[in-house]
Amino acid sequence: MTARRLWIRNPLAILAAGAGGGVVVEGSRIAERVPSGGRPSLPVDETFDASRHVVIPGLINTHHHFFQTLTRAHPAAINKPLFPWLKALYPVWDKLNADAFRLACRLAYTELLLSGCTTAGDHHYLYPKGLETAVDIQVEEARALGIRAVVTRGSMSVSERDGGLPPDALVQDDDTILADSERVLSLFHDPAPGAMVQVGLAPCSPFNVTKRLMRESADLAERHDCRLHTHLCETLDEEAFCLTTFGQRPVDYLEEVGWMSPRVWLAHGIHFNDAEVARLGRAGVGVCHCPTSNMTLASGRCRTCELEAAGSPVGLGVDGSASNDSSNLMEGVRHALMLNRLTYGAEAVTHLDALRWATDGSARCLGRTDIGRIAEGCEADLALFTLDELRFSGSHDPLAALVLCGAHRADRVMVAGCWRVLDGQPLGVDTGLLREEHTRLAHRLFGAS
Repeated sequence: MTARRLWIRNPLAILAAGAGGGVVVEGSRIAERVPSGGRPSLPVDETFDASRHVVIPGLINTHHHFFQTLTRAHPAAINKPLFPWLKALYPVWDKLNADAFRLACRLAYTELLLSGCTTAGDHHYLYPKGLETAVDIQVEEARALGIRAVVTRGSMSVSERDGGLPPDALVQDDDTILADSERVLSLFHDPAPGAMVQVGLAPCSPFNVTKRLMRESADLAERHDCRLHTHLCETLDEEAFCLTTFGQRPVDYLEEVGWMSPRVWLAHGIHFNDAEVARLGRAGVGVCHCPTSNMTLASGRCRTCELEAAGSPVGLGVDGSASNDSSNLMEGVRHALMLNRLTYGAEAVTHLDALRWATDGSARCLGRTDIGRIAEGCEADLALFTLDELRFSGSHDPLAALVLCGAHRADRVMVAGCWRVLDGQPLGVDTGLLREEHTRLAHRLFGAS
């Protein structure tokens, strides 16, 4: 059976060269870019008039913690830097159960999708008793919503008792973690182009996992051809921990455990020195920039421009909703622009750079060439925004207006050639009911006593 051809025609603006007349989608992929004033080279079955829409590649989120949507703006953690923030929230998160986690995932996926995100990455590292099938839940919820997902099987194996940060109840031993990592890779990981679900391995950070877990996760990733992810160099506290505990800086730790590889992408990557930036670039290690979370926790500024110049892919992530308090990647694009202009100067970082980090840069962090761009053969993952709100009135450059005027909700979103958001509403989700159920559960389980 021949796939139907849809012409998304004459957009107000589009983030793709040679596509002023729009794009043709055939099946799950982009079949053709249409030049301004042109028509598709082959007949189409359907046309969508995009003259009110700014079209960009679907945004790609490369770092999040979905479960944290249940503890946004929690009074135990407000106005704290990372280590005190974690210590305040670990006892709260101990109450997480499977029903609450499912709702948290559903809400986070929906929020991301509404912000124009078509590939949602999550780093779930919390496994209290009863939540052993967390990855299964995340995959089920992604498939139900139709969003592309990169779920990383996170882990913590070093508790307070052994010199780590988390309490005993939140960690698993290395053997349990490695066995479940192999299980979920075998069940869910699809390394092929066009994959809707991929699984990565993500020991949480140097201060709560063993070096053995890091090394054996790297070996497992090689066997299953999957990505590796961890937090690194987010704060100076982490740097001090590594120096005290291991007698080495975090990047030296990364190299010792066999993670200096293009298979790896890191969350945050703030406190690298010049030599470390060069080493990471040579190794092709990617870095997910999390501007909103970094500003909220006052962790510092990612060296995005130096990392890219050295050869490291740079992507974007919203990070957890207890340190961002939102799951809006389009908002993250604006924050990335503003923070990096403050760092590098008004002429050094443009709106196009910030959009590139959230699309092609994020795709490169995930090791994918089939998403993140509007080009023939790429997956038809698209976000369409209108400029009908007062915030856009008087704007002249539509693509710049998306970022500078603060777009935050897509009008239409397509994933793998299928519309998943229409007229600003996610298909198949009652957002009012979702909010009510999620809020009720969050307050019952995690409300401040």
